Amino acid sequence: MKVIGFIGSSRKEGNTAWIVNKILESAKERGAQTQSFNFSDLDIKPCQGCLCCHKGDQGCVIKDDMQKIYDALLSADALILGSPVYMGQMSAQAKIFTDRLFAQIKPKFSPYFKEKNAAKKLILAFSQGNPDAEMFQTYFDYTKHIFQVLEFDVKDIVVVTGMRNGPAYEKEELHAILKNIGASLVLE
Repeated sequence: MKVIGFIGSSRKEGNTAWIVNKILESAKERGAQTQSFNFSDLDIKPCQGCLCCHKGDQGCVIKDDMQKIYDALLSADALILGSPVYMGQMSAQAKIFTDRLFAQIKPKFSPYFKEKNAAKKLILAFSQGNPDAEMFQTYFDYTKHIFQVLEFDVKDIVVVTGMRNGPAYEKEELHAILKNIGASLVLE
C-alpha cells in the first residue's frame, strides 16, 4: 500500500506539516510505503481551464512540478491533504493542487472521462486558529462533497483547532488520534 501526504501550507515545519507527517508516520509503522509533497517546495501553477488534459492522451499541458505529483498519484492507494484554514477555507496552495487534479480524474460533472482513475482513500486534515471545531463545518462538508464527486473515498476529516494557543505537537490527545487515522488507512 502507498500513502501520499500533501502539505498545503507555506510553513514547512508548521502545524499542517506536523499533522500530515504524524498520520504518514503511523501508516508507515503499519507497513505502508509513504511519500510526502510540501507545496511550499514546489512550483505548481494554476489550472488554465484549457481542457487539453481531457482531449487525447497528452495529460496536463502545464509543465511544472505537478507532473511529479501526477506520476506519484498513479500508484497511490491513499492520500492525505492537509491545509491550514485561511479565510474560512483551504489555503491557496491546496486549492491550486485540487484544481490541477482535474487532469487526472473523471469528475461526475464532466463530459470527459479517464478510466485509469480508481477511487483512492482520502483524509482531509485542516488546522485552524479558531478553537471552535464547528466554525467552518459547512466548508469542510462542501470540500468532502467535492472530493466525493471527484471519485475519492473520503474516509475522515480531521480538524485541529486552537492553533493560536500553541503548536499541534503539544496537544497530547492529538498524537493518538492521528496515529489511529494513519493506521486505519492501512488496516481497511
